[in-house]
Amino acid sequence: MGHRAAGLAAWAASGVLAVALLLLLPVAGAWSADAERGKALFGHCKRCHQVGSGAAHRIGPHLNDVFGRTAGSFADFRYSDAMKDAGSGGLVWSEETLDAFLADPHTFVPHSRMSFDGMEGVEDRADLVAWLRGFSGDHSNPSPAEPTATPEEYGLDPQILAIEGDPEYGAYLAGECTTCHRTDGTDEGIPSITGWPLDDFVIALHAYKGGKRVHPVMQMVTGRLSDEEIAALAAHFYKADGDP
Repeated sequence: MGHRAAGLAAWAASGVLAVALLLLLPVAGAWSADAERGKALFGHCKRCHQVGSGAAHRIGPHLNDVFGRTAGSFADFRYSDAMKDAGSGGLVWSEETLDAFLADPHTFVPHSRMSFDGMEGVEDRADLVAWLRGFSGDHSNPSPAEPTATPEEYGLDPQILAIEGDPEYGAYLAGECTTCHRTDGTDEGIPSITGWPLDDFVIALHAYKGGKRVHPVMQMVTGRLSDEEIAALAAHFYKADGDP
């Protein structure tokens, strides 16, 4: 009981309980939520999360059976300290808590690794939450998994993914990355890049390099990197959050 109380106090101190007051109100529009429309809205999420049959942890944890689950509770996924603290403080995912989190992730769980800025539309959130609800409970006939970014999506040669990166060389190259991205893995308005699955990291950087993802700074940085250097950075940041 003492650990739970301490966790709740830490969560309150972070400002989460101020947002949690919104949970006293019903989720507007939830009574008429359109789950099929929510499936399309999941496009905002699928670069980091998978859901459905065969879903696995990627940049973010998979979202099967998310309803009723304590935040930060998968033993085989590396959460931010902020998300683990929120779970220790009593945060459990429900229609209401997911709605509040999706509305403003950075206020609801400050310093988490969530790179999504939030979904303003009340009906959009209700539709997305309704669709995710279908992946909690009975999985006797689950829908196919929603893919994250794939090599095919970006026209990336699979041989590039087979390059084994040197994490020590990646550490040498990482200085330019860490002028913006925090080395402790927290998100201060710029997405965390520590602990990413190797393939996801390589795909993302090549997408910037090839102009498939648009961001002037990232395109400038990746344009100077070779395939081997990208692989090395992926290996470095994969281990940067404490892996042996």
